[in-house]
Amino acid sequence: MRAKIVNGMLVFIFSVLGLGLLNLEIIHSRKFKELSDRNCIRLLPQVGARGRILDRNSNVIVDNYLSYDVMILPQDKDKIDKTLMSVSGVLGVSLNDLKDAFKDGYIAPFLPVMIAENIDIKEVMALEELKSDLPNIVIQPHPQRAYLYNRLASHLIGYLNEIDNWRLTKLADYGYKIKDIVGYTGVEEQYDYYLRQEEGALSIEVDRQGRLVRVLGFRPSRNGKDIQLTLDLKIQKIVEKNLEDKKGCVVVMDPYNGEIIAMASRPNFNPSIFVKKSDSIISNLLNHPDGIFINRAIGGLYPAGSVFKLIVATAALETGKINLSTTFLCPGSINIGKQEFSCWDTHNTQNLMDAITHSCNVFFYRTGLLVGAQTLHDYALKFGFGRNVSIDLPYGAGGFLPCPLWKRIYKFKNWFDGDTANLSIGQGDLLVSPLQITRMMGVFANGGYLVNPYIVKSIDGKDISGYKKRITSLGLKSSTIETIRKGLRNVVSSPTGTANILSSFSVSVAGKTGTAQVSRGQPHGWFVGFFPYKNPKFVLCVFLEHGGSGYHATVLAKQIIEKMIQEGLL
Repeated sequence: MRAKIVNGMLVFIFSVLGLGLLNLEIIHSRKFKELSDRNCIRLLPQVGARGRILDRNSNVIVDNYLSYDVMILPQDKDKIDKTLMSVSGVLGVSLNDLKDAFKDGYIAPFLPVMIAENIDIKEVMALEELKSDLPNIVIQPHPQRAYLYNRLASHLIGYLNEIDNWRLTKLADYGYKIKDIVGYTGVEEQYDYYLRQEEGALSIEVDRQGRLVRVLGFRPSRNGKDIQLTLDLKIQKIVEKNLEDKKGCVVVMDPYNGEIIAMASRPNFNPSIFVKKSDSIISNLLNHPDGIFINRAIGGLYPAGSVFKLIVATAALETGKINLSTTFLCPGSINIGKQEFSCWDTHNTQNLMDAITHSCNVFFYRTGLLVGAQTLHDYALKFGFGRNVSIDLPYGAGGFLPCPLWKRIYKFKNWFDGDTANLSIGQGDLLVSPLQITRMMGVFANGGYLVNPYIVKSIDGKDISGYKKRITSLGLKSSTIETIRKGLRNVVSSPTGTANILSSFSVSVAGKTGTAQVSRGQPHGWFVGFFPYKNPKFVLCVFLEHGGSGYHATVLAKQIIEKMIQEGLL
């Protein structure tokens, strides 16, 4: 009896289901087909604008302009080929290229597929006229990045490109997805999360002819946040102009708070090529032997040459190994062990002031040997060498600071006096970045404080610099700082100083030159200094890769300072 009841219930249930299917598939099939054909839901993306980048005086450096992209709604599969053929005729793009673009851009049947970017307004108007017959064409206004000064500060600003797999893996949890446009290098990458816009969408119901039936929902897009830099556009232009035909970099920094006033690296690039999708040009630049995308100011590593002598002088004064009365004879060279170590000139008797003024190698060989390699290493470490500078830009390099223990462990060799002599004049295995040299000079400009440089001043109007947390006292004696400051001033003011060509300015300059020997090619040229001498406003570091000597770097420094004076920036 129970089995008959269960069987009866099953027959009843399946009978009801069968009648329902009969009703849907046969009796009302025409009605539902008509509704299906007549109505569908479409999502139209609403794209916001990326945040602008401004200089310290609110001058816009990077902005956006409105461009137009061609998109196809893939729901009407039967019309796709016809639509692509019509678009091909208007844009003058081959049908095969458009088909490839559609295939590459297709993600889901309900998402529009982009097939062409950055079309001009005449093409927009021509395609709009086709929409009555081809309603699956969508012209999407799209804010596009505008680098208003082309190559200016390109390494510092960065560029935009489609997200790669490495970045997607790291950033997927933060809302990044396939085909997103993201920042590469510079501020565009470091602050991409703040600069990037939030995409919105318009959900609409349309009839079979693509005509709007009703709006189902709307989520507005949001523009990215504006970012204000510490950069001074006027000084940046001066720096870029004078570095134009050279290979190297220039950094201008506020010695008291670490604000980067200007930063330029050569060779450089135009970020707009990534906006215009100039694939052949991009490929050539990426494979260029000069490393065009390297920001030499933070990512280039070079021997320091004679600018490192300031570390040796500091260590010697702080440890009492020498004083202002200490002298050494410079006959043009000295023998250390079995090797001869030369000076660039014969300076005769030199004290510390003379040695800084004339950049006497022999004095610093002897001073370095008195101080000892490990102490030199420890003082250089205090000044920030051998580790990455904490600046808010990606791809900085920490350099390399050798010491006896390192050589014993990693090279299985002993450290000799010759190694100490080489380190004492910034040669040997020592590698530094120009930004490290800049903030080393900042210590003598500001009275003994090591600053951490930064480039972004505010985001969306909110000050984020927190510069007071970026300053560390090195605990140096005031007498040490004052002695080295006087020596740096003598480098410029003395008729025999190595940077005497800077003595003619109305603004007093202090600094140090350097010529760094390399295994191949011409030596690198350095000049690093600060001005005005009594109340410094700027630290200036000029580095010329294979520039020949420190003299050539000093000539470039002179041109930059001269122009700053002419334009009333000092």
